[in-house]
Amino acid sequence: MTRTVDTRALDILFREARTHRAWTDEHVGADMLEAVWNLAKMGPTSANCCPARILFVVSPEAKERLKPCLAEGNVEKTMTAPATAVIGHDLRFAEHLGRLNPAADEGKWFEGDAALIEATAFRNGSLQGAYVMLAARALGLDCGPMSGFDNEMVDREFFPGGTVRSNFLCNMGHGDPGALGPRLPRPDFAQACRIL
Repeated sequence: MTRTVDTRALDILFREARTHRAWTDEHVGADMLEAVWNLAKMGPTSANCCPARILFVVSPEAKERLKPCLAEGNVEKTMTAPATAVIGHDLRFAEHLGRLNPAADEGKWFEGDAALIEATAFRNGSLQGAYVMLAARALGLDCGPMSGFDNEMVDREFFPGGTVRSNFLCNMGHGDPGALGPRLPRPDFAQACRIL
């Protein structure tokens, strides 16, 4: 049995997918955002640690709280996006490993090792952020991932407990294809890869 998706799925996820900066006014509801997470959460993480914490900023009030954290060039595209996902990672992820990986409580691996905790949370939270984007694309949404914001300010405003840290933002909605420029080049295999 062949285990591959069809050509159209590859186009949607990768070949035709673009980073959007302008959006239609089509609504993105809570049911869609929950569906995105329920698909994205199935992607692998080391020891099933699942450290990602996603905050979907959708209300006008929440957008106004986010606005001062943004670099000037990211304000318009974020304020007009139907949803902005703040992709973060929880430094207390190990507390949940007894449930997420019941075969062995890997939480003990991390005790007293702040550098390992940070590296594991950041690496696997980044992976899960990518899964969120792929899930959103698979379910018909467009994405606009970005840096260009004040992480510390976002963390103070939206993650005040100090254990969740923001990584990157991703605007989501239905992009306006008329606002897209030409696709920028990517490195070819020989530039980016080696086989040993």
